[in-house]
Amino acid sequence: MLKFLSQIKKVSDIKKFSINQLKYLSQEIRRFLIKSISKTGGHLSSNLGVVELTIALHYVFNSPKDKIIWDVGHQAYTHKILTSRKTKFNKLRQFGGLSGFLKRQESPHDIFETGHSSTSISAALGIATARDLKNEDFNVIAVIGDGALTGGMAFEGLNHAGRSNTNLIVILNDNEMSISKNVGGMSKHLTSIRTNKKYQKAKVGTARILNKIPKLGHTLIETLKHTKEGLKSFVIENTIFEQMGFKYLGPIDGHNVEDLIKVLASTKELNGPILIHVKTIKGKGHSQAEKEPSKYHGISSVVSQSTYTFTNGFSNAIVHLAKKNTKIVAITAAMTDGVGLTKFSQEFSERFFDTAIAEQHAVTFAAGLAISGLSPIVAIYSSFLQRAYDQILHDCALQNLPVIFAIDRAGLVGEDGQTHQGIFDISYLAHIPNMTILSPKYPSEIESALKYALLKKSPTAIRYPRGNIKTVDLKSIEYDKNADPIAHIKNKGVLLLTTGKTVIWGFDVCQCLLNDYNIKAGLVEVPIISPLDVDSLVELTKGYSTIVTIEDHVLTGGFGSLVMSTLTNKEISKKYIHFGYENGIIEHGKIDELLEKYNLLPYQMAKTINDKIQIRKVKK
Repeated sequence: MLKFLSQIKKVSDIKKFSINQLKYLSQEIRRFLIKSISKTGGHLSSNLGVVELTIALHYVFNSPKDKIIWDVGHQAYTHKILTSRKTKFNKLRQFGGLSGFLKRQESPHDIFETGHSSTSISAALGIATARDLKNEDFNVIAVIGDGALTGGMAFEGLNHAGRSNTNLIVILNDNEMSISKNVGGMSKHLTSIRTNKKYQKAKVGTARILNKIPKLGHTLIETLKHTKEGLKSFVIENTIFEQMGFKYLGPIDGHNVEDLIKVLASTKELNGPILIHVKTIKGKGHSQAEKEPSKYHGISSVVSQSTYTFTNGFSNAIVHLAKKNTKIVAITAAMTDGVGLTKFSQEFSERFFDTAIAEQHAVTFAAGLAISGLSPIVAIYSSFLQRAYDQILHDCALQNLPVIFAIDRAGLVGEDGQTHQGIFDISYLAHIPNMTILSPKYPSEIESALKYALLKKSPTAIRYPRGNIKTVDLKSIEYDKNADPIAHIKNKGVLLLTTGKTVIWGFDVCQCLLNDYNIKAGLVEVPIISPLDVDSLVELTKGYSTIVTIEDHVLTGGFGSLVMSTLTNKEISKKYIHFGYENGIIEHGKIDELLEKYNLLPYQMAKTINDKIQIRKVKK
């Protein structure tokens, strides 16, 4: 029975609880999260780690008048529970249900939508600055993890905020984890703060400074004495945050709700930018999640069958090739396990580089490796690689450097929703000079794609989807031997041009057209999206009056656009039907549910093709 949680109908109800009752509330929320997420799937470890912090924030501040901005957003489940969305958790991350991230249309308490990291400080500073310009009165609090703090944008926000003298509270949620274990200079700096034993000078200096604060100084000192390590561990001078202009407080035990409330209440009265360093345990309250926080970062609602995914295909391929080619080096941005580089990192540790959450740096770092004669392979999710557009263009492509981009999660990813759908990469890569884009349809084709890319002396992107795809009666592409467009089914009248996983969709569409409408359609796989093989494309489309393109991508600037512009430039007149996403804002849900909504299941596409053909016949 959730005695205290059941009493919360609106967020202000939390304020009527005693400190002791809040501790029980924390336990109830953890039980609720574990039970709920085990059914629906979702982000577990990150949310278990911020229960007391979230309770303290809503106890002290008055949301939504006071603005709480959560970085990334996958740590905001307790925030959602407390802001009247507990009853909706049975459809968390499901089609038409509660988003796994912040969603402004869901609640006025969701101030800023986030799915990619390191944005909260910049957004919070913008909100605080607008407040000051409009002479309004409310608090602005940004909650950012130590993993997100490795992102360059977070430092840009800190740098601006530190010299602005704007009233802003930044809470650093330090659990020593992002998705994978944190690495780099910031991680080392935070470790030095956590373990610093030279307290005496800090204790005396801090007390002297705080005593100078009229009325509040003595109260704040007394508050700090209640922290786990006492005042001596609460303020350590000469942190990077102080040097950037912040009042630094910490580290404080992020699971002691009483201390959190006292500190947050006291800092409401301080002026200027303040950074509170809170130490938490990712996966708190779940023994396995505490031991393996990366494994329990996100969990599935159903135990997946043992399938050979595209990520598996990449993982095995890069390891196999690296055994023979010592120039191969691998780079990722805090996604070692997610992109399939764990095995590589173990076997070739000196050739593996995790840059932390710093996609821009990862790409330019790879350019430096390439210009020095190595063969860098950068493995990043499609939606995260967007952040490094300028580096891809300016640092890799304009210099024509042989950097290989292994783009995982290309296309729909499902339950993670609009911030994670990988449906823009063709658009933002195809127009970049010297760039080649490969699109394998089976996981087993990735090794051949890598071999092909390694032979090139220019940037190459290999895009592939999340999970697996069914195998149909279509032969595999061997990029290093034959990467021309392949006509798998030859017919006249209607020709389907497909690439990557949509080759399989196209195969099914051909079956539906034949079985349901007696339409015999041709099917062509285009394994190299850009640059298109113009001569082969022209030859293959001869005799067809209608060209159908299918892509797991937005239509604007996508595969269909490239095909149509290529044939139009050759003054070849065709009738076109394009299947893809009209709008790039695709919500969360299972992939088949989303495809059905956007009329992209094979039987739906077959019906659309037939309907348009019949309309043209009537017009004639």
